[in-house]
Amino acid sequence: MKNSYPIVMTPDDAEGGYVVYIPDFDINTEGDTLTEAIEMARDAIGLMGIDMEDNHKVLPSPTPLYEVKKETEGDIVTLVDVDFTEYRRQNEQRAVRRNVTLPSWLDYEAEKSGINVSAILQRALKQELHITNR
Repeated sequence: MKNSYPIVMTPDDAEGGYVVYIPDFDINTEGDTLTEAIEMARDAIGLMGIDMEDNHKVLPSPTPLYEVKKETEGDIVTLVDVDFTEYRRQNEQRAVRRNVTLPSWLDYEAEKSGINVSAILQRALKQELHITNR
């Protein structure tokens, strides 16, 4: 699922860079440049979003940009787009152990042929789910 969330970037006069507030998730991050601040905001939203999904929580709806208020004159209010499905694919590459039941004769033939059953299962799942290049 892809969505765009508002962020508020405040110049950090003391240390340089920008402090970023993400109101819909009530979290902060920072970056040394505008580009890095936006990237860090996208990353923070992605992490929070997939964590919420994993805990069966509903993702917040984005606040309309016109409702987000600047705290100081120098604040920059903008939107950051996040594709939570793509973020999960890009950042969650950990392997998950899964128990699969096969007829013993099929397991024997696969093992005898040196076939990696996990790799075959991954390819089959990607094909069934219409996922390419991952």
